[in-house]
Amino acid sequence: MNLPNKLTVSRFVLTGLFLAAVFSRSPVNDTIALVLFCVAGLTDYFDGKIARERNLITSFGTLMDPLADKILTCSAFIALVERSKFNPGSGALPTVGVEAWMVVIIVARELAITGLRLLAASKGVTLAAEKYGKHKTISQIVAVIALLVLEAYVEWWPQLQGVFKPWLTGFTRLALWVTVVLTLTSGLIYLWRNRRLYLDDV
Repeated sequence: MNLPNKLTVSRFVLTGLFLAAVFSRSPVNDTIALVLFCVAGLTDYFDGKIARERNLITSFGTLMDPLADKILTCSAFIALVERSKFNPGSGALPTVGVEAWMVVIIVARELAITGLRLLAASKGVTLAAEKYGKHKTISQIVAVIALLVLEAYVEWWPQLQGVFKPWLTGFTRLALWVTVVLTLTSGLIYLWRNRRLYLDDV
């Protein structure tokens, strides 16, 4: 197994560790979750970069790299839906939370595009990633990191909560909406441009 594929596989492992950190209740679990997600995001960048530069592109990497991305981001958003509920023992709602309908759009888009790629593969067609999809992935990663920072920074400097929270809240809310819009738009564009693949079978 070459280095890019090892990085791809490591993203599956990091996703599991990330989820364990999110659902644990330790004094620094949010910080650990943030670090693990950032490391997983870096593996997404480097596996593709190394594969292209060293000509190490394989069928395994072509299939598993986008799958690892989808599992990482979808798992993160699904896990963070819980953060939109009441905080245990506080009785207060967090300022920014992931709404379930947002996650439905994100997960539905990823499933639809994965299904389209499987259909294309069955017909001997390879669908390349588009720039809209790449922008979507970046926006999702930024949104998750923003949500995690909003939860984690109080573990670092609780006395500065009043200073950072207003602009962190605003940025996180904006990042979430940008993610939803880009995810929906990129999915619709991808399905429309490749409509011949599924319309021919209707």
